Amino acid sequence: MSLFAKLFGGGSKTPETPPEPEMHYGFAIYPEPAKDTGGYRIGARIEKEIDGELKSHQMLRADVLGSEEDAKAESLRKAKIFIDQMGERIFR
Repeated sequence: MSLFAKLFGGGSKTPETPPEPEMHYGFAIYPEPAKDTGGYRIGARIEKEIDGELKSHQMLRADVLGSEEDAKAESLRKAKIFIDQMGERIFR
């Protein structure tokens, strides 16, 4: 890579492979905490295929944790509780 490419962001980047979802009763959970002041806000994308159509719900909570790893773990835990309480009604 040339000096100019390094300085100005040129060149190819290796694409990131999407993370594998955590499955919970047929729902796919993708922990996606959001960077926020003081840490990371709990959040996750919840997906499920229903009648041949992929449904998706973005869960975002007010809780902010200091580390991204802690926020991912808590996002996963809260998403599972949300699924247990709401089931497919999440997508209504």
